[in-house]
Amino acid sequence: MAIGLNAVRQRVGASVFERVAGPDGPANRDLIDATPGPRWFAEDSAIRRVHSDASMFVGGLRALLLQSLHPLAMAAVAGHSGYRSDPWGRLQRTSTFLAMTTFGTVQHAEEAITHVRAVHERIRGTAPDGREYRASDPHLLGWVHAAEVDSFLRCYQRYGREPLSPADADSYVADTSRIAEGLGVLDPPRSVAQLATVLDEYRPELRGTTQARDTARFLLFKPPLPLLARAPYAALASAAVAALPSWTRWPLRLPYFPPVERTAVHLAGHGIVSLLRWAMT
Repeated sequence: MAIGLNAVRQRVGASVFERVAGPDGPANRDLIDATPGPRWFAEDSAIRRVHSDASMFVGGLRALLLQSLHPLAMAAVAGHSGYRSDPWGRLQRTSTFLAMTTFGTVQHAEEAITHVRAVHERIRGTAPDGREYRASDPHLLGWVHAAEVDSFLRCYQRYGREPLSPADADSYVADTSRIAEGLGVLDPPRSVAQLATVLDEYRPELRGTTQARDTARFLLFKPPLPLLARAPYAALASAAVAALPSWTRWPLRLPYFPPVERTAVHLAGHGIVSLLRWAMT
């Protein structure tokens, strides 16, 4: 029985890993593990604890929903990321970047950042409201970074294996600032309090555009998944929505039922994250 259960775990874990990391995932993992050399972050660092946990599945989806509320960031994603035509490819590129910068050598991290900066330099255009945007704009990069870090941290604190202490949570935000500076963010937040201030400062710029609502519907209700994966994904998506601030719901036309979110959705979120953690251990 134990052998059969272990085989199921391995199959599920391999399937999830392939989806998230792509066909080059095993090679990239072996490269990171086998390459000697200094790393930016120690093995017991807060950023490694957060980024290695299955709660990142919830945090990543929350981050995409939150980031979509900035019209210029959303225009850049809609026009250049291929999130509809190749959503898994976009996820795999993001996961590879996180793996290289969090767990790789200094050389891995610097090469990953150089690559992303070169891509950002080519991304520019005009949003539906007529404003021009550049993916390399430090202000726009600052919003993407803050929304991402807030999402990863909040979802880890809610669904992670062992929540961070206040001091470790500050360390996590400080750890991520090193990557953000490499990407071109000016003076990124280095504590939870600074992160909250930065997010509040962006609030006047945020709104629910047609592009943002279309993205939310695609991410939550039309994911390119086989039928058997729809129910687990629904639990994941519900957990991501429940982790969003209440003020985001109306702009994105998302439901808000606090009693249900505090009970059924919370339990379902813990269940699916625990299942993913078990499968990928």
